[in-house]
This record gives sequence, C-alpha cells and structure tokens, in this order.
Amino acid sequence: MEKATFGAGCFWGVEAAFRRLEGVKATAVGYEGGATDNPTYRDVCSGTTHHVEVVEVDFDPSEITYDELLNVFWEEHDPTQVNRQGPDFGEQYRSVIFYHTPEQQQKAEASKKALAESGKYSRPIATKIEPAPTFWPAEEYHQQYLEKRGQASCRIH
Repeated sequence: MEKATFGAGCFWGVEAAFRRLEGVKATAVGYEGGATDNPTYRDVCSGTTHHVEVVEVDFDPSEITYDELLNVFWEEHDPTQVNRQGPDFGEQYRSVIFYHTPEQQQKAEASKKALAESGKYSRPIATKIEPAPTFWPAEEYHQQYLEKRGQASCRIH
C-alpha cells in the first residue's frame, strides 16, 4: 500500500472521485500544510492556520498507479485558480500535491509540466508540489460526506 495526498478545493467531491477508483483502498479527508496542530474545520476556515483541505488516498500500486491518481486530481478541479475553486475561496482551497516519496515528487512535477505544455489552459498552473506534512483528519461528519448523503459529486466546473 502507498499513500497519496491531494488538495483540490472542497474535499467532499474530491474524496468521492477517488473513492470510485479500483485500487483505492481507503480515503480520508483532513488538513495539511498549516501551522496549528489538530485544527478543526472552523479553525481552518478562519484562514489563520494556513492549512489546506486535502484527501489522503491509500492505494494499491499493483491495481492503480500514482500517475492515474494524478490524472484524476487534474480532472477534478481547475488547477489555474489560486486559493479558490468555483464559489469556494480561501487559502484552504488552494491546489496542492503533497508528495510522500521522491518518486511521487518526480511524477507530480512531470505531470504538472505536461499539463502546462498541453495547451488545455490559457492561464498558468497554480498547483504547488510540496513534501507531505502531518495529516490531521477532519471531523467525522466530513468523512465520505457526499456518500453519506447519496450524492455522487459536487462538481463546480
């Protein structure tokens, strides 16, 4: 098993997209990249902790590759937006890939470069690629939020 962590706006829809993939064994939503230990949703939304809403993905690399996860990440949000996704705005919605290994870093950087050179977007890719800091799980009511409500997605673009 390996771990991948992505910030692509509101974590509810992003988590749902990854949970549908064969080879993804578990997901959890939470917060990374901030200055406060064990932040709450309210703390993160205040804009004072500097955390990002993220999805942590446990996957079996013999069933799904990290590159395939990256493709889903890019498709699930607009990586050209800075500190927002659709109607959601704030630093917690920034686009970021938190890598867990040097190989993930290399693949994330190559994937970002390929997307930037593809001509798909007229604006530059704003996604940051950073080492994975401590993952702080979000409150239980955020876990599998859409699934619990019978919704498939909350796509905003």
